[in-house]
Amino acid sequence: MCPHCEYQDARGDQCESCGKLLDPIELIEPRCGTCGGTPRIESTRHLYIDLPAIRPKLEEWMNTAKVRGDWANNAVRMTESWIRDGLKERAITRDLEWGIPVPKAGFENKVFYVWFDAPIGYISITADFTDQWEGWWRDPDNTELFQFVGKDNIPFHTVIFPGTQIASGEIWTKLHHMSSSEYLNYEAGKFSKSKGIGVFGNDCRDTGIPADVWRFYMYYNRPENSDYQFTWADFQEKVNGELIGNFSNLVHRTFSFIHRYFEGKVPGQDLDEDIWADIRKKEALITEKLDRAEIRAAFRDIFGLAKLGNKAFQSGEPWRTRTEDPVAAAVLLRTLLFLIRDMAILIKPYLPAASLRLANWLGLENDNWHQIGSRDGPSAIAEPVILFDKLDDKLIQALRTRFGGTQSQRDFGGDSVQSPPVGGKSVEESFAALDLRAAKILQVERHPNADKLYIITLDDGDEEPRVICSGLVDSCREEELQGQTIIIVYNLKAAKLRGVKSRGMLLAAEDEAGNLEVLMPNALPGDRVTLTGGEPAPIPAKKIDIKQFLATKITAVDGMVMAGETQLVLAGSPLKTTKVLNGKVG
Repeated sequence: MCPHCEYQDARGDQCESCGKLLDPIELIEPRCGTCGGTPRIESTRHLYIDLPAIRPKLEEWMNTAKVRGDWANNAVRMTESWIRDGLKERAITRDLEWGIPVPKAGFENKVFYVWFDAPIGYISITADFTDQWEGWWRDPDNTELFQFVGKDNIPFHTVIFPGTQIASGEIWTKLHHMSSSEYLNYEAGKFSKSKGIGVFGNDCRDTGIPADVWRFYMYYNRPENSDYQFTWADFQEKVNGELIGNFSNLVHRTFSFIHRYFEGKVPGQDLDEDIWADIRKKEALITEKLDRAEIRAAFRDIFGLAKLGNKAFQSGEPWRTRTEDPVAAAVLLRTLLFLIRDMAILIKPYLPAASLRLANWLGLENDNWHQIGSRDGPSAIAEPVILFDKLDDKLIQALRTRFGGTQSQRDFGGDSVQSPPVGGKSVEESFAALDLRAAKILQVERHPNADKLYIITLDDGDEEPRVICSGLVDSCREEELQGQTIIIVYNLKAAKLRGVKSRGMLLAAEDEAGNLEVLMPNALPGDRVTLTGGEPAPIPAKKIDIKQFLATKITAVDGMVMAGETQLVLAGSPLKTTKVLNGKVG
C-alpha cells in the first residue's frame, strides 16, 4: 500500500495512483506481486545521484525552462512539488539480472535503474542514427527538445535527466517543452495489460476498425488537463458525430455536389473573402497551438473548421443558388473545396491515411504545411467514396463484450461473462463434457507475432508434446512457468492464434481486482480433474469450444476450486488456489 495515498497496488518503485516515487521499504504491508509473500530487507551497495547537491542549478534551470518552454500544468506542479518537498539522493542501480550492466568495479552484478538509463538512451539512439548527433544534443542555442510522456514519468524528464546533464558539468541540450498527459481510463477502471483491462494496439488492429478512427478518438480526447475515461458509448458517439457527421459529411457533400452538377471540375475563379479570412485566422491559431504542442486543442480546432464549412454550405444553399445565382454557388463551392484541401494537410500528422486519400482525390502533389492557405488549387477532383463507416450498435456491443472478460476468454474470443449450464443441465452433466488434465511445462517462449502470448510446450501424458498459447506475458515471467505443472482443457478445439496452432488452454483464477494465479497442482502429467466423491467420467468423445467450456461455472471460493457448488479434486487432493482465493477460473 502507498504510504502517501493508500493505493492498494502501489509498486516498490512508484505509486501509479499519486505518482510518488517509492522505495520498497516505504510500502505499507509490502507483499510480492507474484507469490504474495512478504519480502525481507537485506543490505546492499548502490550508486546514487546526489540531487540535493545540484538543487540550486536545477531550480534555476527549471524556473526558466518551464516558462520559456510553456510546460504542461501537471509537469510544472509535479516538478515544483519535488523541489518544494526537498530533493533526495536517488539510487540509480538495481539488483536485477535484466538491464544495462554497470561498468564499474564492485558493481558487476548490478544494472542501472531504468529511468536513469533510459533518458540517456535518447542521446545514444541519436548517435547511433547519425554522426551529426552533437548538433542535436550539444547545441542548446539552436535546438529545442520536446518530450511527450504520461504524468507518472514527468519527474524522470524534468528532474532526474536534467539533473544528470547538469551534474556532468558539460553543455547539453536540455528539455524545452514538456507535453505530459494525464491518464486515459477504461470504462470503470484503469487500462492494465497485466489485468487484461482495456483495448491495446493489437486489439485495435484486430477489431477491423481503421487505425485513423482510433487515432481520431485518442487525439480528440487526449487527457491533457485531466484524466479521461474511454467508454464504448463515447467512442461510438464521437466517431459517428464528429469524425463522420461533421468532417466526413463536409467532404462528401462538397465533392458529391461538384461531381453531380459540375462534372468534377472545380467551379469559379474566386473565393468568398469573408469566409476565407475566417478560415485563415483559425488556421493560424491551429499552427500556433501545434508550435506549443497543444495537440488536442489544435485537433479540435481542425474539426471546428469542418463545422464552419458545414454551416457555410447550409446557409449558402448551393442547391438553390446553382440555378438562381450560379456565381455565388461557384464561389462557395470553390471556397469549401480549398478549405478541404487545407484540412487534408492539417490532419496529416493525426490521420495520415485519411489525409492521403483526400490528397489523392484532390490531385495534391505538394501537401506540405506551407501549402495551407494557398489560392492555387485543384481544377478537377476525383469522385469520392465514403471516408469512414459508421459504428453501429451491434458492433459496439460485440466489442464491449469481447474486451470485458478474463485473459483466457480474450485469447479464445469467449463471452465476457460465464454462461449458466446449457439447457438446465446439472453440474455433473455439464462437467462431464470437460476433460481437464494435469500437464507439465517443458518449454516457454514468446510468441513471435503477439506481444502478449507465450507459446508453451507441454507433457500431458501423451507420447507427443502438446503446444498451447496463453496470454500470460504481462502476468508471469517465463522462468516462473518453466517446469511447473498446470491444468489444461485437454479437449478444447484447436485454434490458430497469430499463426500458431494452440491445442487447449490452461486454467487460471482471476479476482475482481484483476489479480491472476495460474493453477499449479501437485500431480502427474495426464491426471484428470474430477468432482468430489465421484469417479472420473468417461473421456469425452467430442471436442468443445470456449462457450461450451464456460457453460460450467468454475470458481475459486475461499481458496477451493469449485464447479458450481461441488469441489474439484486432482490426484486425490482438493484443487486449491493460494493467491487468488476468490474469483473466476478460466
